[in-house]
Amino acid sequence: MKFNFFNTRKQITTNHENAKAYTMTPELELYAAVVTTGLNDSFYESGNTRLNRIKELIAKCDPTFVARLAIYARTEMNLRSVPMVLSVELAKRISGDSIVSKTVSKVVLRADEITELLAYYQIANERKGTKKLNKLSKQIQKGLVDSFNRFDEYQFAKYNRNTDVKLKDALFLVHPKAKDGLQQEIFNKIASDNLTTPYTWETELSELGKTKFENEHAKSFAFTRKWEALIESKKVGYMALMRNLRNILDANVSARHIEMVCSYLSNEKAVLNSKQLPFRFLSAYRELKSAKSSFTSVILGALEDAVMCSAKNIKGFGFDTSVVIACDVSGSMQKPVSAKSTVLLYDIGLMLAMLMQSQCKNVTTGMFGDSYKVINMPKRNVLANVMEYYRREGEVGYATNGYLVIDDLLRRRAVVDKVMIFTDTQMWDNSYTDNSFAKSWKSYKNIAPNAKLYLFNLAGYKTLPIDVRQNDVYLLAGWSDKIFDILSGMENAVSALEKISQIEI
Repeated sequence: MKFNFFNTRKQITTNHENAKAYTMTPELELYAAVVTTGLNDSFYESGNTRLNRIKELIAKCDPTFVARLAIYARTEMNLRSVPMVLSVELAKRISGDSIVSKTVSKVVLRADEITELLAYYQIANERKGTKKLNKLSKQIQKGLVDSFNRFDEYQFAKYNRNTDVKLKDALFLVHPKAKDGLQQEIFNKIASDNLTTPYTWETELSELGKTKFENEHAKSFAFTRKWEALIESKKVGYMALMRNLRNILDANVSARHIEMVCSYLSNEKAVLNSKQLPFRFLSAYRELKSAKSSFTSVILGALEDAVMCSAKNIKGFGFDTSVVIACDVSGSMQKPVSAKSTVLLYDIGLMLAMLMQSQCKNVTTGMFGDSYKVINMPKRNVLANVMEYYRREGEVGYATNGYLVIDDLLRRRAVVDKVMIFTDTQMWDNSYTDNSFAKSWKSYKNIAPNAKLYLFNLAGYKTLPIDVRQNDVYLLAGWSDKIFDILSGMENAVSALEKISQIEI
């Protein structure tokens, strides 16, 4: 089953490149916008524009769909900020409905998300002055009561930060009823600012940083021992460890501790429990490439092993299914996913493409810009493959001639089963002819009637280069490897929106 979620209004429009494009239903558009946003600037839309578009789409969609999408974005796509937005905007639209409290309870999975949700609540409701959070939505309050009873003292203390909305403020506003005496003691500590300082790598290094040392050698030795102790404690989370790999190498910890780090990084259970977005591994890998330590290679290898662990659950295709994977390396894909990030939309596309490639037996991979080039890579070393593509991206230029991927198949009369395009969907023909992605695919279906086209939308813009209502065209969106679960579902006639509709509230 394809995405048969289009309404009767005119479907044809133009994209950001003024090329012919196709619109989506509010539900499909909201899904694509939500799972491809960190509420940061994108190439064609400022953060406020994206946020405003999401809010406008919420008003056009069924409230139950919005609630399920919020839960899906948090629990399946591992996004944090945008589910808070969906929950608060939902409360503004359907005040008094228990669907709001149930949604809030399911999207708040960390203690600091209580205060983050309230921070957005005061912004969304334009609360100003000394009582920004008075008159809280009853349903949001009810959902946060459940959340307060979910966390222990360590979790509260770990995220008890000096932010605009503090944990203490949230407690006094929400008035949660403790589930037992122990929980009440924790609430009392929050109220009196007396939570026990947690043992975390941040607090430990912060305290050490306040120490006055006799000389640089003594300081260096102290930080070496501290990092070794932190590694041994096993209280450095997976993501924190990845972010600090360069610091650990610079601290000159022992070989035994490097071995412990590698063992944890490549542990399949740890990888899966960490729920890391794929590009996080790339960020860590890239940060380490210039490290001078003799242990750099072994840690790079551990990161490759970790990525392969994360790819094991991806249902790829065997020798009897031919697959073409093509990556958009146009100028609009060279945009960071957030203002402070070094990760580009292009990197996300390459990571997802190479993850998919690693699980396919009969596959051709390539990239397109002004031209299209096939660059086949080994199945392992996903991160190294991404870096190699990154090194070579200038070889095809920076236009958005995605149709060339299909035209290459037409020219060779190569019949394949699946074509997968990782792109921001803003395609056009920079030679100013009547070539188009939609036209090429229609022609290709004449020689390969059973072929299927999958567009992986990485930017969430409101238009597509092809009508997904016909000719075996499917849309997927997001930055998580979880999108491959949707791909697998499509093989069994379950689309992304259908999967979201199955979410329990």
